[in-house]
Amino acid sequence: MIRYIRFVLILSLAATALGANAQSTATTSSPYSRYGLGDLSPTVLPQQAAMGGIGAAINKINSYNYINFLNPAAYSSINYTVIDAGISSNINTLSKSGASNQTNASFRLSHVAFGIPLSKRSALSFGLLPYTELGYNYRQSKANFGTGMPADTNAVNYLYSGDGGLSKAYIGYGVRIGNHFSVGANASYIFGNLKETQSTEVPNLFGTLNSRVEESNSIHGLNYDYGAQYSFDFSARKHLVFGYSASTSSKLTTQNSYVVSSYFTENGDEGVATDSLVNRKDAKAKINLPQIHHFGVSYQYDGKYLIGADYSIGNWSDLSVAGVNKGLQNSKTFNVGGQITPNMNSLSNYFARVDYRFGVIYDQTYLYVNNTNIKRYAATFGLGLPLPRNNTAFYKINLAAEYGKRGTLTNGLVKESYINLHLSFTLNDLWFVKYKYD
Repeated sequence: MIRYIRFVLILSLAATALGANAQSTATTSSPYSRYGLGDLSPTVLPQQAAMGGIGAAINKINSYNYINFLNPAAYSSINYTVIDAGISSNINTLSKSGASNQTNASFRLSHVAFGIPLSKRSALSFGLLPYTELGYNYRQSKANFGTGMPADTNAVNYLYSGDGGLSKAYIGYGVRIGNHFSVGANASYIFGNLKETQSTEVPNLFGTLNSRVEESNSIHGLNYDYGAQYSFDFSARKHLVFGYSASTSSKLTTQNSYVVSSYFTENGDEGVATDSLVNRKDAKAKINLPQIHHFGVSYQYDGKYLIGADYSIGNWSDLSVAGVNKGLQNSKTFNVGGQITPNMNSLSNYFARVDYRFGVIYDQTYLYVNNTNIKRYAATFGLGLPLPRNNTAFYKINLAAEYGKRGTLTNGLVKESYINLHLSFTLNDLWFVKYKYD
């Protein structure tokens, strides 16, 4: 009975998290998030993020169950009930030629996920995780009303901001066919709001009426993922796994709200809007999501080490909103990483049972700004800290850190130096088992 009560409590936590995410505001501070639908959130757990984000060919590691929603075929390896919940933080420093650096930090619930075995060869998974994040706030100032004419003596400020994000609630199923081949699929509901504003202010001219354009998009719809894995078992402990997964090209529904208003400022403080010049809500339209492919390979020596690599291609040049192409380019990402466990069965040395994770990332993003490819480079590190076993339950705390750079200082662009920190708690336990007594 206690197990079922605990299950209900955790489901309640997930529902609470779902409501919180649906109303969340910006959890990033990047000017590059204004392109597309915002910054894409990695679809991996902290234990995979610490290994450079690999996942296409990852399933069970050292006999410990993980939820790998990057490739739903991996669900077929789940033989314990798995619960994984985590938080994350981002520290981002923005640099631009001729301007002082700006550092911002954010904090959020990162995911809540469940995995439940249905048979010895299949399992179900469901949960909630972020899909994209939108968050930026910057100012551009121009002298002479922006005209360059000496007769215009006042400066004008252009203020840009964005806020919001999309969340992804998913349910998936994976099954093993034979002894080596697994397939799986996810059905996901993507939802959220993206809000962007552009303001024009003349701060030093008394009585000037400033203007603001506010554009909001309410987005929702279904998306699907599928995947497959094939394992070559050289022995009971040595495995070579090949994996492939993809996110389908699907359509989301969006409804745009467009408001143009005017307002006064006094001593730097903004007053209430004096008038709404335009207040329009457009008819519902479609967002065409691109197809994304993930290819991976991993080699594991159970109880000792794992090493793997992923290659991903995103057809982001196909992204369009209400029939308008967003002008992105196709992305290419390389992920390499692994894990070492000195001695997972050690009784006298705790640190020998710890998982030590590492990885690197090279990402040619979908952004092409000012005739420049925006690239990202990152190094990752993390720990898997086992906790004492409790009857049939196994616990682990996962820590991950990613240090990276994105963008460049050339062509008037912004360079980002960031640190992403992740913390998650993973439970493996035997639930829904009828015990027999002699």
